[in-house]
Amino acid sequence: MKPIHFLAIAAALVVLASLPVWANQGVTFIVGLALVEAVFALSWNLLFGFTGMASFGHAAFFAIGGYLCGAGLRYATGVPFLALLGGAGALGALTAFLVGLVALRRSSGIHFAILTLALSEVLRVLIAYSTALGREDGLSAIPRPAVNLGVARLDLTSGQSYYWFLLVASALLAWVLWLVAKGPLGRVLQTIRQDPERAAFMGVDVWRYRLGAFTLSGAVAAVSGALYAPWAQIITPDSAHWIHSTQPMLASLLGGAQSFWGPVIGTILFTAINYATRTLIGLSEIVIGVVLLVIVLSAPSGVMGLLRRFESRRNRPAAAAGGGARVRAATVPTPAGEA
Repeated sequence: MKPIHFLAIAAALVVLASLPVWANQGVTFIVGLALVEAVFALSWNLLFGFTGMASFGHAAFFAIGGYLCGAGLRYATGVPFLALLGGAGALGALTAFLVGLVALRRSSGIHFAILTLALSEVLRVLIAYSTALGREDGLSAIPRPAVNLGVARLDLTSGQSYYWFLLVASALLAWVLWLVAKGPLGRVLQTIRQDPERAAFMGVDVWRYRLGAFTLSGAVAAVSGALYAPWAQIITPDSAHWIHSTQPMLASLLGGAQSFWGPVIGTILFTAINYATRTLIGLSEIVIGVVLLVIVLSAPSGVMGLLRRFESRRNRPAAAAGGGARVRAATVPTPAGEA
């Protein structure tokens, strides 16, 4: 990571950490939702950006984590909150693993996308018919937890304290995914994305690596749902709707699916547009559509692609000037007395 990128991330974290001090509760709540959606988008793009496989039903994993955590906080008050987060990740990973065993071995591409879409719709219908999960109304009045760390107890019942916990958890999840993306596993996944046949010829077990990426992606998506439930204090069947699955897709396209931070940038754009047009019903969808159309036509690699293009153009004159200086120095004749 370049020093300028590290400084930008550190500055963003400082601003986000200080947000409850100078911003009102409404803005803080929206930023908290954006943190959750950013992690959700990162989980989706781990699958698409690094393996080339698109999940059209990724909201199913979000809903699994959200309902497990929400039901646990409402009905099983003795279960530690961190255990609920871990359970949500484990259940999301298990579900993705079982679905992947069938879907990835027998299909890929559009067939895989349709299978995941069917999963989310089946889950949404099952939730809507479940009395224990609140049917169409979902689970409401979800209490915010307290975390017992043994030597200390964190009271997260207030919005401010839970926001800080949400910020730390989101940063940790993003850091873990970044380590995966930039490590050996990420390089193998990128090789698979570029040319699966060549990767298989080189001895890479393509199916196994895709299954591992899908499992990890499902786990992180479920944890993002588990973090969302206490923050919003409600979880409904719409969290598993296919429309919710389009949010990480569009965020990745806006920000740039080929960049790790692209989904985060896309989520920021979504949040800013929705907040700026919140009083104009229907306008936010139009603005997002126009912005997405402009970016897709002008920069298929998203906002991060535009930034890279701008940076390369800015560095090109300096490199050309440096090269010209070296050429001039090489062509200046040397006096005979100095030869």
